[in-house]
Amino acid sequence: MDLTNENPTCSSKHNPAGPERKPSKEDDKLSVISWNVDGIDTDNLAERARGLCSYLVSYKPDVVLLQELIPPYIRNLKKWAVHWAYTLIEGGEDGYFTGMLLKNSRVTLLESEIVIYPTTQMTRNLLVAKVSFKGQELWLMTSHFESCKENGEERMEQLRLVMKRMREAPDNVNVLFGGDTNLRDTEVAKVGLPSGVFDVWERLGKQEQCRYTWDTKANTNTRIPQICRFRFDRVYLRPATREGVPHLAPDHMALLGQQKLQCGRYTSDHWGILCCFSAE
Repeated sequence: MDLTNENPTCSSKHNPAGPERKPSKEDDKLSVISWNVDGIDTDNLAERARGLCSYLVSYKPDVVLLQELIPPYIRNLKKWAVHWAYTLIEGGEDGYFTGMLLKNSRVTLLESEIVIYPTTQMTRNLLVAKVSFKGQELWLMTSHFESCKENGEERMEQLRLVMKRMREAPDNVNVLFGGDTNLRDTEVAKVGLPSGVFDVWERLGKQEQCRYTWDTKANTNTRIPQICRFRFDRVYLRPATREGVPHLAPDHMALLGQQKLQCGRYTSDHWGILCCFSAE
């Protein structure tokens, strides 16, 4: 599985990222992709992994937050990261796990940690990276919350832990979370978001075209007959509040991965999320 091909069309007759609108790459903007890449589905995995890398080459995001990575995927992603000058942070080693990619020319890693969810039954955790972006400290978080409808109570506990971490961060730090939360709206309503933390999709006007990130009506990778449409993948932001410190504000969101590859499947059973943020 060679993911370092410089040609972004390596996995498709047409660049899979081509038809989708790219944001401006002004220097003061932070670009972030969050994506559950469904590494546990090993069918067409090499082509699907190259599909992911095609998007990364096309958009050149500052930060990439990934879920459902597996060791073979990581081994080749490491080669890609070296080739394209990104730092790779791993959220695990066995089974499937999360990871981050940081663009070396724009984002500097200060430290990272893995926070274990104490009552998870699926070895889920929170990956945290403290970084510097344009000279200011930024905390990045990603996670893959407990799966399946019946595990709502555990999901809500994991959301509470993440929200506590975001809320308690210093007021001169912007904090950004992106990941596959598996959350239902009713679960979020029960937990509530703390003051100062908001859902980026909601803040940008609840655009219908970005609502469903796991959508079996549009995405046929799972091959299940039922139509299931959920906003499992979410991005949360807690801007810095200290006077005189630039705070992040979202200005764009789009879904990625909606073009089929040559194999007739999509990059993942989840759509990816692309977000851009301005510093105000």
